[in-house]
Amino acid sequence: MPDMAQQPNYIVVEGSIGVGKTTLARRLAKDLGAVAMLEQVDDNPFLQDFYSNPERMGFPTQLHFLMDRIEQLDLLQQDDLGSPRIVADYLLEKDHLFASLNLSEEELNLYRRVYRKVTSAVRVPDLVVYLQAPVSVLLDRVAKRGRRFEKPLDSTYLARINDAYTNFFHYYEESSLLVVNAATINFAENDHDYQALFREIMSENTGRRFFNPISNLTS
Repeated sequence: MPDMAQQPNYIVVEGSIGVGKTTLARRLAKDLGAVAMLEQVDDNPFLQDFYSNPERMGFPTQLHFLMDRIEQLDLLQQDDLGSPRIVADYLLEKDHLFASLNLSEEELNLYRRVYRKVTSAVRVPDLVVYLQAPVSVLLDRVAKRGRRFEKPLDSTYLARINDAYTNFFHYYEESSLLVVNAATINFAENDHDYQALFREIMSENTGRRFFNPISNLTS
């Protein structure tokens, strides 16, 4: 196992709905003895109605997520003196990505005012792990996890999200970035896949890099 003292102290796992970011973040946090900072998706009271009626429910859904994330990040700032290792399954900037997709122009302008007020001193990750997968894979994984409120999700919406993530990370330069082709690997159930990805995440390489693993299908 790599020397933990030389590894990133604040890791964020990101990617589209269903790509496996929470699964990976949980396992990384466990293996690193880190604090897992996870999105509270099931606690958002507006989310189920949003998937059924995004035009009407987009703003309260987005605002609830924003405030939840800010409250978690505020705790991270308070704990900074102790320098805990953190693994999160969201990057705060992605909140703005979803807002741009789901809000009307008037709602987006108001959201941006709120966003600027509450995000002025947010800590930047040491490393962002961006998991990529095609829409067909995302749909399959969403179906397998069986969340009732995600049933209205369709390929059109997931394609918009995928495109938005691709565009966002094309220009992302705030921290080191590892882009992972997660389409054919199963880091949730296949230990070979997970260990290969773990080694890449914990390497001392910085900047932008890409990881295109080949799954061990015999495991």
